[in-house]
Amino acid sequence: MNSSYQQLVKNLDYLKLKKMREHLDEIIDTAMSNQQSFVEILVRWTNHEIDMREKNMIKSMVKVAAFPHLKEVKDFDFSFQPSVNKQQILDFISLRFINENENIVFLGPSGVGKTHLSTSIGIVAARNRVSTYFIKCHELIQQLKKAKIENRLEARLKHYKKYKLLIIDEIGYLPIDPEDAKLFFQLIDLRYEKRSTILTTNVSFKSWDEVFQDSKLANAILDRILHHATVVNIIGKSYRIKNHFEQEDE
Repeated sequence: MNSSYQQLVKNLDYLKLKKMREHLDEIIDTAMSNQQSFVEILVRWTNHEIDMREKNMIKSMVKVAAFPHLKEVKDFDFSFQPSVNKQQILDFISLRFINENENIVFLGPSGVGKTHLSTSIGIVAARNRVSTYFIKCHELIQQLKKAKIENRLEARLKHYKKYKLLIIDEIGYLPIDPEDAKLFFQLIDLRYEKRSTILTTNVSFKSWDEVFQDSKLANAILDRILHHATVVNIIGKSYRIKNHFEQEDE
């Protein structure tokens, strides 16, 4: 019995069945007291093991997504931004748009909650095991430029294409030269009608030719982004200014 028990412990450790290993004595005691059938016992404890692995997988996917913070929809003050349709945001977190390979564009001035909302949708996606990645537009451009210089652009584009949901934050905060705009276009074109992208921008679409410094390229990028997209135009005050005033009042 002792040698069999030790072998079982080794087997559970080897198979990384941590939950079953942790509760092994309890499992054996339950079996010996005939409180449950052998099958019922195995179902119960394998369920514990699966639950633990699922939780770890979800934590891992949220971590890999590289969110700037973990603000969720419940943390968003809809009363402060009445231009945001709460029901529309709740529809987004149903992830229906991802099943349809559609995009979302959050448009509005700095500080109105664009990044908060895009991140909150991304968190729901990651927790539902949808491969998700968050990146600032400037950083994305730098990564693509670096890859091009190192002759691995195709691999880098494929890397960003693979995510079922890619969140590109802060388009338009910094100008993008025409050569870099071509790299951005390649990524948008690769994902077009195949993956979902959430974009945030403080620049109206008619001014994107100034951002990308090439009107034809800007139009081509916009055409692919907006073809299957919902645009959320946020008209309101900055949360950061609001918080600053609140601190002054205290």
